[in-house]
Amino acid sequence: MIRSRGSYLLFLIPGAVLLLAVIVVPFVMNIGISLTQWTGTGAPKWTGLDNYTRLFADGTFWASFQHNIALVVAMAILPAMAGLVIAAALFDFVGKRFGPRAASILRACIYLPQVLPIAVAGIVWSWILAPEGALNELLSGIGLGSLAQNWLGDPDVALYSVMGVLLWIQVGYPVVIFMAGMQRVDPSLYEAAELDGASWWGRFWHVTVPQIRPEVFVVLLTCTIASLKVFGPIYVLTQGGPGGATNVPSYFSFQNFFEKTQVGYGAAIATVLTVLILILTTVFLRVQNRGEKA
Repeated sequence: MIRSRGSYLLFLIPGAVLLLAVIVVPFVMNIGISLTQWTGTGAPKWTGLDNYTRLFADGTFWASFQHNIALVVAMAILPAMAGLVIAAALFDFVGKRFGPRAASILRACIYLPQVLPIAVAGIVWSWILAPEGALNELLSGIGLGSLAQNWLGDPDVALYSVMGVLLWIQVGYPVVIFMAGMQRVDPSLYEAAELDGASWWGRFWHVTVPQIRPEVFVVLLTCTIASLKVFGPIYVLTQGGPGGATNVPSYFSFQNFFEKTQVGYGAAIATVLTVLILILTTVFLRVQNRGEKA
């Protein structure tokens, strides 16, 4: 038994080394830097918890955190809800009426934004949402020119525009996960519900949703984490503007790191964000475990 256990541990060494080199050591170094005042050059000056004291009193940070909560809705909650409905429609309607190949093609089309480079998608959407872009031209063409906006340049609508783009990017991921989960549901459960007179909605709500609950937890957890650390779309679309209307903690940390050369303060923002993600992940996993046991 000892030899067998030792042989298994040997296979864990590469993963453990990568974990230490890529995650643990940089995170510990980041915590150390967050306790200093440093411009990125020269010797850091030890300041203790001054960066954290400043951070929790920084209105810009709390505003960026509020924007991040809105992005959680756009990248986790709305995609999960829309993905659940789309997956059920593809699985129950398109797959059964037009065949699994048609459902697979549509699923691939919906998933396509996930595999597009964010730089490419961001540039395309910047062109679409520009003041003289495709969206405003379309609105003018159909007689709704009064609805035209500076979608990414108006502080009142910029965040909602970014949320729409992120919803478009993210919705394909839950569709794929949920359709995979629906394939493992026992067909006899649907047959029994149909014999009992359950409607499509009744079968969906009382059979499909409870059976794919683990997939729902996975989607909510991974999408929430992705929304908390979102950076690329913000950088490409708005760079936190206009006037900080779309700033988020990850981009705020980047600004302090590289633009303002306040490396210690940027490290403090990154540390707080990492701790928040770890706490949220722990809560999600515990709730999931309780649900599975129940």
